[in-house]
Amino acid sequence: MSQNNIGAAYWFAFRGSALLVREEGPVRVPEAASPEELDLDPYPYKPVGSLDGRPCYAVDLDSDAEPPEGTVFRDLRGLFATIDEGLFRLAGRAVQILEFDRTHQFCGRCSARTVQGPDELSKRCTRCGTVYHPRLSPASIVLVRRGDDELLLARSPGFPKGMYSVLAGFVEPGESIEETISREVLEEVGVEVRNVRYFGSQPWPFPHSLMIGFTADYAGGEIEPQAGEIEDAGWYNIDALPDLPPRVSIARAMIDAFVAENGRDGSSRG
Repeated sequence: MSQNNIGAAYWFAFRGSALLVREEGPVRVPEAASPEELDLDPYPYKPVGSLDGRPCYAVDLDSDAEPPEGTVFRDLRGLFATIDEGLFRLAGRAVQILEFDRTHQFCGRCSARTVQGPDELSKRCTRCGTVYHPRLSPASIVLVRRGDDELLLARSPGFPKGMYSVLAGFVEPGESIEETISREVLEEVGVEVRNVRYFGSQPWPFPHSLMIGFTADYAGGEIEPQAGEIEDAGWYNIDALPDLPPRVSIARAMIDAFVAENGRDGSSRG
């Protein structure tokens, strides 16, 4: 992409997985006509979409880059609870595009250099011609319900203190999404499910997943958390839920939908 002045734009500048954001006020990325205007070296940048009618660009900075005055670097996962949903989606797209570019400088088949491929999101080997596209790892996420007012929630070791969520797991080779759900729920909490129904999906940039959401009904079994994977799990009544994931997550959307479906208002929960 040319380094010419391109007019007012939003800049998703990353130092590794840390995003450059405004130091004060709500989480926002810098706005400028070019990286140079932000006192950043003129690194190559890539288009990632638009926000509020303005173009957005991703910039991969050196590991020792210093934030310009009035900005700070914040880990994207750490921003998850406070960032606007539209901003989060673009930041997630930006960091994945940059990571793809960073990790595909050489061909995995013959080790030769790669160059920009025939489309914006691909790399082509200069020797054997292999074309690479950004990796996506599909993962299932499922809300298991028991009756009209109970759902299964669990804690993983990496969760913030006190937070519970629905179950999730990566799709393995040769598996359907439905098979993944049955396997993961049984492995993680010892419970069987039935009547699996699609809910929705969400890009998840940690590091390059696509979360595919479903609901399912409890079919049997006693909860037995998988050692090393699940710290605690249990059935929770919709009127007595623990701390939940932020609203920007598909997990929270699934929980809120179940609560609303059964005549409750979950808007007051964190």
